[in-house]
Amino acid sequence: MRSLITLLTLPAAALANLPSRPLTFRDDGTFRIAIFEDLHYGEYPDTYGPLQDALTTKVVTDVLDQEAETDFVVLNGDLISRGNLFAHNSTEYLDQLVAPIIERNLTWGSTYGNHESNFVRHTDAVLEREQSWPNGRTRTMVPNTNLTDYGATNYYLPLFGSDCPSGCGCTPEIILWFFDSRFGHEHDERDDEGGFIFRPNWVHERVVEWFQAENERITTKFGKTIPAITFVHMPFKVYMTIQSENGIDPRRNPGMNRDYYTGQADGWCADGTPGCAYGGQDIPFMRAVSSTPGMIGVFVGHHHGNSWCTKWTSDTLPEYVVQPEGEGLFLCFGQRTGYGGGGNWQRGSRQLLLEIDKIARGEVETWIRLENGEVVGAVSLNATYGEDLYPESPTRETYCEACKWQELSR
Repeated sequence: MRSLITLLTLPAAALANLPSRPLTFRDDGTFRIAIFEDLHYGEYPDTYGPLQDALTTKVVTDVLDQEAETDFVVLNGDLISRGNLFAHNSTEYLDQLVAPIIERNLTWGSTYGNHESNFVRHTDAVLEREQSWPNGRTRTMVPNTNLTDYGATNYYLPLFGSDCPSGCGCTPEIILWFFDSRFGHEHDERDDEGGFIFRPNWVHERVVEWFQAENERITTKFGKTIPAITFVHMPFKVYMTIQSENGIDPRRNPGMNRDYYTGQADGWCADGTPGCAYGGQDIPFMRAVSSTPGMIGVFVGHHHGNSWCTKWTSDTLPEYVVQPEGEGLFLCFGQRTGYGGGGNWQRGSRQLLLEIDKIARGEVETWIRLENGEVVGAVSLNATYGEDLYPESPTRETYCEACKWQELSR
């Protein structure tokens, strides 16, 4: 096995061509996923940014040490900060992020969020950097699309049983879907007044059409409904509607509940121009995901102060414009991982335990591993979720005191 130093120094072209085996369950029928999100590498590079980034890497390292049986890592958006507007080498921050993952010989898949694109950094460059590593599975699958318009990280990964290590001739046990909610700034473009131009902040309609067609193709090919999970950085509107209208019960939906702000399509008008409260452009994606047979849940980030889950059924919001089909859909925030970005809520990572017999019933075990090693918010996403009572999750803040000192001493 190559050492980490060797991997870090190999040319990108050589690494990009290395084969990658498909994802498979363990022999005991389990598969564990660690979700890291809102890492925000690359802020304030001339002052306390490097220390802040080192703390973020320590969170990733400590969580992976505590969750030693992790099989796969999801980087669920905002990997690099958008605020560093003139760092042309900013994709190199990914090297620091993925180092602990590569050291443990783990693989990962990413979604991109509202910070991956800015005036000097194109999402193509971020994707190219990710694909330079042999462990990265991030890709784009939507054919004949401009990644600037439609987003870079729209793809899926099948997960097979342990008896099918090649993935050939076997039916997947579950499909992991990844979507790009876009946003950020347009690359190398300014408006008439010299300001930066915002990109749309929803999963593009063409991507939704691709998802529906591809899911139908998969179902037809295997002759059955295959369980599925979705990862996307920015939540669609129903998250905030449930939060504000129904509320989040700290015993039934344990997790932090401190952020009440934007999601997909917020800040846009229905005609696609900016300047309105909410344009509704996320409705096609919301409708598609919530009507897909076998879809268990949607896991998002973006809100640094939220880490709860809830179940969205037809009884949750009877008058809402979109109604989920079947048994409903689990909606979960992760736990903000990085020391960059706004707020100081305690860092950590949402963990998922997939078990073959349970996912067939639409069930998933999940918990939050905090940066101090503590486990909180452990719940079973199953038929009785929303009725079962759990211990409340703490709402704490953690600080980089040295970072503040460096900023004040500039």
